[in-house]
Amino acid sequence: MLRLWIPLLLCLAVITPAVAADLTADAVNGAELRKRQPSEEKMDPVAIRAQVLLDRAHVSPGEIDGRFGDNARQALAAFARTKGLAGDAKLTPEVWDALVRGDSAPAIVSYTISRDDVKGPFLEKLPKRMEDMKGLPRVGYTSPVEALAEKFHMSEALLRALNPKAGFDKAGETITVANVLKPDETVPEITRLDIDKQAETVQAFAKDGKLVAVFPATVGSDDKPTPVGSFKVDSIDANPNYRYNPDYKFKGVKARKAFDIKPGPNNPVGSYWIGLSIGNGYGIHGTAEPSKVGKSESHGCVRLTNWDVAFLGQHLSKKAVVELR
Repeated sequence: MLRLWIPLLLCLAVITPAVAADLTADAVNGAELRKRQPSEEKMDPVAIRAQVLLDRAHVSPGEIDGRFGDNARQALAAFARTKGLAGDAKLTPEVWDALVRGDSAPAIVSYTISRDDVKGPFLEKLPKRMEDMKGLPRVGYTSPVEALAEKFHMSEALLRALNPKAGFDKAGETITVANVLKPDETVPEITRLDIDKQAETVQAFAKDGKLVAVFPATVGSDDKPTPVGSFKVDSIDANPNYRYNPDYKFKGVKARKAFDIKPGPNNPVGSYWIGLSIGNGYGIHGTAEPSKVGKSESHGCVRLTNWDVAFLGQHLSKKAVVELR
């Protein structure tokens, strides 16, 4: 069966999303619920604030993009259920109040770009063909913008929209970013994962049964379904290497011999690999395309954003039970 997989872009369409005219840090931090629900069509201060607060509550909306799409609505419904509220994926006054009352921190904060953020090395271009990655010393980011966007769980489009005059290429430059980093937070050890293939979610629980986090996920496909059943965690590896086996027979990969791809956030399994006892190389891993999590298919593995799988990997027990249904 398939060991490790990530979808590679066959083409790239450049789309300029609609942006609200008042998309500023003050507008987002002061955003309040209104009768008209935020939509998926354009960036909205209310949507950004809700997405950041959901992320901080560890009910992940996936990539914070300022547009209220399927992942954000799914996260909102999950958050509502944790509070005993109607989980209908709408921003009701009750759900909004639970979000903002539960976390008074600003959604958008200032950040000074560091030397590490801009030192690279950066890829001139991410190869489209998997075979072309095997000679790279590291499958890193393609730009400081990509690195900064991922660091703060944001889309590059939203990062640019919030900082229209920023260059993003010099240490010392101050920009505004999503306030998602909580370095002093204490997180209980995760001992059980409940993966719902139909809902495309991963729920993480502590030993006492308390829900720790919820993540959107891509879970298999009709062609390559992920097995169901009760399994265990076999391995937890940060910055993993990727080994392609020609037996996988991925579309677009013509190699007849196995080959290795070095670590990096843009390698085929992203920033973390969590192996499962299913056999044949099934696991939970990251991705170079966070915007496609929950919106595309995989070759059997469970795919999360790099930041969600890193959070999971950092807090997951090596004896955790994984329920796939």
